[in-house]
Amino acid sequence: MAEYNLEVTTGDMQYAGTWDHIYVTLFGTEGQSERTELDNFGPDFTTGTVRTYTLKTSLSLGKLLLVKVEKDPFLFSQDDEWYFSKIVVTTPEGDAILFPCYRWISRGELVALRGGKGLNFLCFFRWRIMAEGLPHINHCDNASELPAEIRFSKTKTTEIDDTKRRMWLNYHDHHVVSNLFKNILDISIAILPEYVAKHWKEDDFYGSQFLNAVNPNVIKRCSELPPNFPVTEEMVKLFLEEGSSLQKEMEKGNIFLYDQKKMDGIPPRAYNGEPLTVTAGLCLFYRNPENKLMPIAIQLHQQPSEQNPIFLPSDPETDWLLAKMFIKNADSMDHQAVHHLMNTHFLAEVYTVAALRSFPVIHPLYKMLFPHFRYTLHINTVGRKSLIGPDGAFSKSSLGYDGLKELMRRALSKTTYSSLCLPENIRGRGLESIPNFYYRDDGLKLWNIVNSFVKAVVEYYYASDSEVYKDTELQEWISEIFTHGFLGNKASGNYQEPCSEFITMVIFTVTAQHAAVNSGQFDYYSWVPNGSLLLHKSPPTTKGQSNMNTILETLPDVGETVINYGLPWPHLNMLHVPMGIYPEERFDEPAPKQMIKEFQAELSYLSEEITTRNSQLEVPYTYLNPAEIENSVAI
Repeated sequence: MAEYNLEVTTGDMQYAGTWDHIYVTLFGTEGQSERTELDNFGPDFTTGTVRTYTLKTSLSLGKLLLVKVEKDPFLFSQDDEWYFSKIVVTTPEGDAILFPCYRWISRGELVALRGGKGLNFLCFFRWRIMAEGLPHINHCDNASELPAEIRFSKTKTTEIDDTKRRMWLNYHDHHVVSNLFKNILDISIAILPEYVAKHWKEDDFYGSQFLNAVNPNVIKRCSELPPNFPVTEEMVKLFLEEGSSLQKEMEKGNIFLYDQKKMDGIPPRAYNGEPLTVTAGLCLFYRNPENKLMPIAIQLHQQPSEQNPIFLPSDPETDWLLAKMFIKNADSMDHQAVHHLMNTHFLAEVYTVAALRSFPVIHPLYKMLFPHFRYTLHINTVGRKSLIGPDGAFSKSSLGYDGLKELMRRALSKTTYSSLCLPENIRGRGLESIPNFYYRDDGLKLWNIVNSFVKAVVEYYYASDSEVYKDTELQEWISEIFTHGFLGNKASGNYQEPCSEFITMVIFTVTAQHAAVNSGQFDYYSWVPNGSLLLHKSPPTTKGQSNMNTILETLPDVGETVINYGLPWPHLNMLHVPMGIYPEERFDEPAPKQMIKEFQAELSYLSEEITTRNSQLEVPYTYLNPAEIENSVAI
């Protein structure tokens, strides 16, 4: 007679327990056990409990390969899900083997914990084309169709719904919408955040947003003006250091360019039967001796002409304001469609589905990656309808639903692997030395911390590069990402090596990069003139013809503001699991457990450093503080 000791852990979140019958069958190289009910005296699987059981077999089963867990209804029981964390099986030979599950199990469901395709996700998840030329998505139409362990828990859903209700009440209690366009010159109303509302017209604050607001990935160092942007020395000499010149400042590395050429020619949506205007503009910035990034020239369309003048800070105030607003309108759409939705949400979904299809749950990379994928499919499946569907909030932008899809197509076709790796991205844009660039400073430190952690884990499980290449499940994961995320575009770069850098890029994207482009939306977009997805009027073609009424007529009305800005915000700042927290004990070896502790310690040190730095700043940069970064794309 052989005895197997089973230690079964139920999750500690609300509603995790069950009254249903739980059965276990063990499979080994020498045979299998009988189907055995786990039943002690009293309640067995209440929330947060660890219960032990003994399973007897006539002979040892040999090397243990698989544990099959089944959940059958208890008479008159009303619950239908159980959060099964893990089972540790101690064999007659004294080996303690961890079989992690960490998922919700529905009534009547069977779960096989083994070294194959884990939870049969390969069979469950199928790829689907959302739109030609865009990353592929999971096949589910509704979040309720997703497996329970990937959906928001009941508690999490309740929290989100409550937060939405509270924020909507607060939104209307403070009369934000009704007062939004009153007295635009005399900002005395309670608009959040107050700083943006007070300083949005100032050029130095405008420039700083291209470094440390919601879209820090667009400007680049300019060593030579594009031929279609004919800025002359005479135009800008008043805005440069006395005695200097545009050419000298370019040679010093003090001139930077924003160029939205990928938007050029995309048809805008129609409004009241007439097409709106979208400006694929260019903006020239100068880093002045005070280390402030100042806009010094704006051209609103790609091709210069008499009807497309170059606007300057010396132009009439409302002309210059309108020029900046149209640049920010294009930038807001580029931010939401490309840098936020596609480069974080959509690619995160690709990384997630590929992992669920490729890795078994006992694979060390699955254990490391899954906490960073936890809620991604749920939030994306919901968001595709509420935000970016044909009737979603972002379809009411100047480009509309079809225009945003085309913008994403164009961007994906030009996306390279190096552009997704922050160190190479910064070098490629020539932004290594520009001061007061907190996204870069905090981001590079985070990148290095993540990379050190990933390298330690990879080197622990893989003795050499050849072992990495021999891992068919890892190679399958990378191949699926290349095929379904980047659509097999060989020009996008090499996704095969080094393994540690690739995994670093994935974790950084779904944590830090998502936080950088997501967390500041309310801060910078709640004051609509600072960054509107929708502008009604065409930009000026002749200087000196605009006034403050022109600006008011250009901005969206109250109803459009509610649609465009009310929907995305209710749970933007709801932190589910902070970066680096691994609430589920998936690793059973001491070494990776220690690596996680060291990873968390490094994140904590960086958090303290950023908090100290921010205490000295007029406008703190908090988005890459690890304590405020979500562990997965979940908001």
